[in-house]
Amino acid sequence: MEKIPKATALFIAGFGPIVIEAQASRDLYGRAFGIPFKEENGGYLHTEGLNGANSFALWPLSHASQSCFGTDSWPRDVPIPQAWIEFDVDDVQAATAELEAQGYRMLVRNRNEPWGQTVSRFIGPEGLLVGITFTPWMREEK
Repeated sequence: MEKIPKATALFIAGFGPIVIEAQASRDLYGRAFGIPFKEENGGYLHTEGLNGANSFALWPLSHASQSCFGTDSWPRDVPIPQAWIEFDVDDVQAATAELEAQGYRMLVRNRNEPWGQTVSRFIGPEGLLVGITFTPWMREEK
């Protein structure tokens, strides 16, 4: 498989389902699996304390839509993702340009989020909402 140098994944910054039925997801992951979530405004549940992922979060579809399109409604002409994954890279802008040159259609390009993360997002071939990110607080000082 051909390597994409600028988009080389350094680590998984986060992963989780895109949530449409909030209570059902909360019941499964919070109650059945005992995951201790922190809750943010609008029903965004996350934990940074689950081994195997830097962050695991139940991301409401309306939040994902806001992040990608600036509206609470997901557009009808874009497949609704079932989950999201973010890969941290060295240079989001360069990785975005390389992925676009290979034909990937970005929904968000090089956005600086209010919480300090830089992100570009696209829908992968499996229907995942894929983010390429630079997440400063997840990087160890060496």
